[in-house]
Amino acid sequence: MGAPEQPGRTDRELPWTALPPALTPLLVPHLPAVTEELLDAVRHDVPVYARPLEGLFGDSIRQGVEVALTRFLHLPGTVRPALQQEDRRVYEGLGRGEVREGRPMDALFAAYRSGARTTLRSLSRVAMDAGFEASVLIGLAESVFAYIEELSAASAEGYALEQSERAGERDRLLDALADMLVRGHVVEDSVRSAAAAAGWPVPERVVVVTLAADRRVGLRSRLGERALLTSRPGDVVAVVPEPSSASGRQDLERALTGRSAVIGPGRPWYAAADSLRLAALTRDLMRREGPAGEGPVWVSEHLVQLVLHGERSVVEDLAAQRLAPLDELRPGQRERLGATLLSWLAHQGQRAAMAAELGIHEQTVGYRVNQLREVFGEVLNDPQTRFELELVLRAGFR
Repeated sequence: MGAPEQPGRTDRELPWTALPPALTPLLVPHLPAVTEELLDAVRHDVPVYARPLEGLFGDSIRQGVEVALTRFLHLPGTVRPALQQEDRRVYEGLGRGEVREGRPMDALFAAYRSGARTTLRSLSRVAMDAGFEASVLIGLAESVFAYIEELSAASAEGYALEQSERAGERDRLLDALADMLVRGHVVEDSVRSAAAAAGWPVPERVVVVTLAADRRVGLRSRLGERALLTSRPGDVVAVVPEPSSASGRQDLERALTGRSAVIGPGRPWYAAADSLRLAALTRDLMRREGPAGEGPVWVSEHLVQLVLHGERSVVEDLAAQRLAPLDELRPGQRERLGATLLSWLAHQGQRAAMAAELGIHEQTVGYRVNQLREVFGEVLNDPQTRFELELVLRAGFR
């Protein structure tokens, strides 16, 4: 039973099937010399390979050349595929090595082309000296370049696999780093080591964004490479460098528009958990107050609401104390006087402004203010009492 056909090619498409088998014993003795000639040519033609072939780098290149030539020299007159599985691993490894060296595939492809030219020139010379006809030399040329195509394809596959695996590993490292930060696991050496492994420059300050889990699709591409993402039950969290300019703030808003996002306040990177805590509190507060607009909610624009709602039971106790004088009034009267009191406090007693806000006549304002003074008495003259009254009224108590 013959060797399996090369994927994508039939026996008739393998150009080395037409070469005379006698070429193999003729060419094999020249393999060491051709290897050295090929390596010299690659070093000359492709600058990135001009360094001495030493260490792991040199070993992999030399092994790749020797495997390629040995395999090729045993193909004439056969229907063997260009590469067996173990051979493919060698050239996939060369492709992976280019990723590790931080190079594009162009250099390796250029090396393959240089190697093909050198190999063809050397082997053709031996074949001509042995008296082979021109048709054999043409077939040899076709075989060399078809063979190089297969090597290039194997290396390209290895390159793509390495990139994919590295991207997946980097995503995992970035997710783990985000989780460390938002959970408050901020031992500096550990965070910086994890950030270095993930290739994430640690910013001085960050904001933490929270949004529903179903809004994650496409989020990383919109936020950019500097964003860290992690998931929690029911939501997704992003750690983003704090915008340092108005345009940076606008960019972040555009990236989050339509995602019902809440952006925590800026904090040093080691206090990212605090930014998330306040973002979550603000998110819960916004849900109680009704649907928000399309744009993201900035916690920095809702600090008063956070103060008022952060310890709701405490504010309730304060409201019960300060608004007790209204308890004996009818509900409608209590509501009207409560609204008048907040307006009086906010506008420092200016009747025109109060009338405009409440939609009533200034004389009515005066009448209600007199009622308030009757109900509350002298305590309205105390600055601390006025502050506490305004606080509980702005918190929604009447």
